[in-house]
Amino acid sequence: MNFPKMYRIRQKFDAVEVENIETAVVTELERLSLTSIQSGQRVAITAGSRGIANIARILKAVIGYIKTFDAQPFIFPAMGSHGGATAGGQVDVLKKLGITESYLDAPIMSSMEAVEIARTRDNVPVYVDQFAAAADHIIVINRIKSHTKFKGTVESGLMKMMAIGMGKLKGAEFYHRAAVQHTFPRIIMDAGRLVIHKTPIICGVGIVENAYGRTAVIKALKPDAIEAKEKLLLERSKQMMAKLPFNDIDLLIVDEMGKDISGVGIDPNVTGRNRDLLGEFDHPVTVRRLFVRDLTGKSEGNAIGIGLADITTRRLVEKIDYAATYKNCITGISLEKAAVPMHFDSDRESIEVGLGSIGMTSPEKSKIIRIRNTNRLEIVDLSTAYTADLKNCTELEIIRPPQPMVFDEEGNLV
Repeated sequence: MNFPKMYRIRQKFDAVEVENIETAVVTELERLSLTSIQSGQRVAITAGSRGIANIARILKAVIGYIKTFDAQPFIFPAMGSHGGATAGGQVDVLKKLGITESYLDAPIMSSMEAVEIARTRDNVPVYVDQFAAAADHIIVINRIKSHTKFKGTVESGLMKMMAIGMGKLKGAEFYHRAAVQHTFPRIIMDAGRLVIHKTPIICGVGIVENAYGRTAVIKALKPDAIEAKEKLLLERSKQMMAKLPFNDIDLLIVDEMGKDISGVGIDPNVTGRNRDLLGEFDHPVTVRRLFVRDLTGKSEGNAIGIGLADITTRRLVEKIDYAATYKNCITGISLEKAAVPMHFDSDRESIEVGLGSIGMTSPEKSKIIRIRNTNRLEIVDLSTAYTADLKNCTELEIIRPPQPMVFDEEGNLV
């Protein structure tokens, strides 16, 4: 089979960035006048499982500020079922993100025990980590971005952290199941509001990243402003989010997927592939065939999202930790995302199968896009079928003229 030649292009995104992380954090917290914090009080601070840019520095800056009140800050993992749903496993997740007691100069209090604080209008129990519930104050910190499972005015961010992350395994399991009948937006909003009113939330810190994965916004919010302000920050995040250069794609080649890249390994907000029990959300991108080449080492075998691909490689399949993958998918009511697709020994064979299954379009004229992963979209390879489109896109810079795809001796892309 003859493959088309590929351009290499650079996309230009909004590159606004916070210049000094620590200064921005302190400035935002000072703006809130957190004078209710008293000497000796215990302040619980959330730490999630996502690879958020500068998250360890942000947490350290918050801890340093809380200590100016002579209070006692501590971190607690707020990540639902992640880390194997064990207290030690969740500490290990934080360690890999650079979040350690020695770096933060503060204790990490990890437990899978959660207490019920209320019930929603649908009689769904609302749980909160036992250490956080017993603290004098709670500070919620999270990145605000599009969710991979649903769409709403609030998606992944502070409200979701309060509803699911702080609820530990109990909360994660209940809310995901309840969402099938009551929808995720309703569950998250109801549970999040109850956490704000029933626990000592003193503030939230919302983070927005730019398309290059760098910190673009840090915003501290009082409890009564969290919901409204998060909606605005989500809009900002969506405006800044990296996107594929074109929406009509015969074959999308993704070099790597993983839990460290997206909550479902391959971000549906980029690919348009959002197969889910809760239903599919509208998306402008149409990908006829999706080929994912490998699994990141940081994912540690968790291949949630592999079910969104049509084709993969044997080397990826051999790296799958089915226990970790199944646990994540079962908790998230996402069984379909653990389905292993057709897999082949080489990239060449996988691409041939993909291009041979898109209809009457010849391989040489097929629209192919190759990306590193769904988090990194600045540098992209495009087939020559996009030549006419490229001429009309001033925001795309050609950094390499069309060249043949290069394979190694084993038939894998280099």
